Amino acid sequence: MNFNVVLLPGDGVGPEIIDAAVAVLNAVERKFGHNFHMRALPVGGSAIDSTGVPLPKDTLEACKAANAVLLGAVGGPKWESVSAHLRPEKGLLALRSGMGLFANLRPVSLYSELVNASPLKSDIAKKGVDIMIVRELIGGIYFGERGFRDGVMGQEAYDTEVYSINEIERIAKIAFEIASSRNKRVTSVDKANVLDTSKLWRATVERIAKSYPDVKLEHMLVDNCAMQLVKDPSQFDVLLTSNLFGDILSDEAAAITGSIGMLPSSSLGAGNIGLYEPIHGSAPDIAGKDEANPIGTILAAAMMLGTSLKLVDEAVAVENAVKRTLAKGLRTKDIAGGKKHVSCSRMAEEIALAILN
Repeated sequence: MNFNVVLLPGDGVGPEIIDAAVAVLNAVERKFGHNFHMRALPVGGSAIDSTGVPLPKDTLEACKAANAVLLGAVGGPKWESVSAHLRPEKGLLALRSGMGLFANLRPVSLYSELVNASPLKSDIAKKGVDIMIVRELIGGIYFGERGFRDGVMGQEAYDTEVYSINEIERIAKIAFEIASSRNKRVTSVDKANVLDTSKLWRATVERIAKSYPDVKLEHMLVDNCAMQLVKDPSQFDVLLTSNLFGDILSDEAAAITGSIGMLPSSSLGAGNIGLYEPIHGSAPDIAGKDEANPIGTILAAAMMLGTSLKLVDEAVAVENAVKRTLAKGLRTKDIAGGKKHVSCSRMAEEIALAILN
């Protein structure tokens, strides 16, 4: 089968991890007889350098016309001094908004081979971690009114958190649908003891829950949730969060798996086109050193195969290849615990070989 895939390498280690994912996708092509037409386009800092804006119009239009989009990472110290509206991260926000991608799905799993790499106590880690974080992606404080103004104590800055009932309903429905096919538990995270947006969030989620009687709903304040994630992550099935809370909690959840480099994510909207990426940043300190962990990006490619391209067997093949490669003892620097490790490109080669063999 033929598919059009837009690649957005971005900045920092982005090009390296995208190259790693491409090597794995090439192996999938050979193994299963597909043809992935992959086209690389600029976004973030690299787009600022080449076009003057973080998200060129041609990039957005190509993404909207593709079968799927695979992103590396954006940002870095090189662009910290540019105007706020031209920061690399603005390109990512505009891409999500422009494609209508309101749901961010972040699976969190602790591989048995990496239990020793987790900061969790061994007895807690051995209980396992299998969480799906469902994060609202194009609303909330990141998209609300913001600015600077004169206040009673001088200059002040403000960022506004806004959520509509419709925005909460559509992300809640996705969380309950996913929970219905998992362990039938949703933990909705908010700060309803303080924030009006959270009070509306909680009331709306409770109403949606009535349509899913087989799914158990639990509410949890975000500060308690942050504590519970490190105390006993096995208690969670599906975590439903706002944009800001999901951003923070998913990074914490990544750390308990041993490395932020291990986790993929998908961003989805009303259609089949999705944006797939690792959850980590551009890591400019190791860019160009072939040290990055490509597994998060490779697993994001697996999510792309299974979700947008409907190639479920191929997605499972990639996931199994990652497991077999880890079982062989291969580790990138971030998960090696100071012991012998392999490069980003070598890890990708081994995973690709595991698919072919």
